[in-house]
Amino acid sequence: MLSPLCLLSNPIRGVLYLALLSLPCSSTALESATNIADSVHTLAPIRYVNTSTLSIAYYDSAPSDSAAPVAILVHGFPYSIDTYVDVVPKLSAKGYRLIVPYLRGYGTTSFLSPSTPRSAEQAALGKDIVDLMDALSIDKAIFAGYDWGSVAVNVAAALWPDRCTGMVAANSYLIQNRQTAWATAPSASLATRWYFYVFLTPQGYSALASDTRGWAETLWSRNSPQWNWTQAQLDAAVPAFRNPDYVDIATNFYKNRLLYAPGDPSYAKLAGELDLLPVIRVPSVTLDPDQAPVFPATNGSSTAQHFSGPRVHHIVHGCGENIPLQSPQVFAEAVMEVAALGKRHN
Repeated sequence: MLSPLCLLSNPIRGVLYLALLSLPCSSTALESATNIADSVHTLAPIRYVNTSTLSIAYYDSAPSDSAAPVAILVHGFPYSIDTYVDVVPKLSAKGYRLIVPYLRGYGTTSFLSPSTPRSAEQAALGKDIVDLMDALSIDKAIFAGYDWGSVAVNVAAALWPDRCTGMVAANSYLIQNRQTAWATAPSASLATRWYFYVFLTPQGYSALASDTRGWAETLWSRNSPQWNWTQAQLDAAVPAFRNPDYVDIATNFYKNRLLYAPGDPSYAKLAGELDLLPVIRVPSVTLDPDQAPVFPATNGSSTAQHFSGPRVHHIVHGCGENIPLQSPQVFAEAVMEVAALGKRHN
């Protein structure tokens, strides 16, 4: 529970938090999303496990099957675990155990301490994956993600390769060296990333706080211009944005990457390692959607220096940034491909 002093010191966050208290809890909201969108299934039931920092809410397709190969599927912004609602059954049918966690600040994932910095820096997102594995006694897994999820799986695969049997990542390699955060970029590139800069401002913070659904609708449409997503799919995602830390986490991700917010000191060592752009040594399948304007598709050569293990790169035609929801078969096949790639090179 936030203290009155905290509400006074950050009035925008305080207004958001008080408004959220009047909403149904996330678990109820997730159930109502299923009722609202009868044609759209959601991942349920939701389980919880504690790390040293978080109570992580996650879906587990086979919690009692400790022998099944594990794949951890990580969502992006502004999305939810239901991004993977059509990927999970495809991989479950092939014998995989799928773990799909809500990122910090989403759904019913929560911080254990009110004093923990609400940081969404790349080191924290990657460490959360490994902490989740430790809490669930999972030794090794495939890491797969897109958007913020790509950042998380890049970091986890690069820094903890012994825990990763293979990586699937949209846009290949998104680990950032902070020294290049202010490097000159083409005007066309900056224009597609307009919201990165909006979220640096108080107006951007309050705008997101006042209309999380509207922002999701805008970004889904602009970042996947040929995707005919449905209102039912959006309805299923919206409860994930009712987390009281959502706006702080969402805006911090961009503030941290653009050096307008410091990192959490507890991740300082990892952050320094990431500035060196560590090479990913595990088997990797990378995917570039050709209808995602923020990161235009490439043939993979521009990021080749960041991979030393076996790697296969694909361009996903007619697809925007949310590959798992727009093209679930492609994403499921990428997970199976990286598993096969690992077996061939062992």
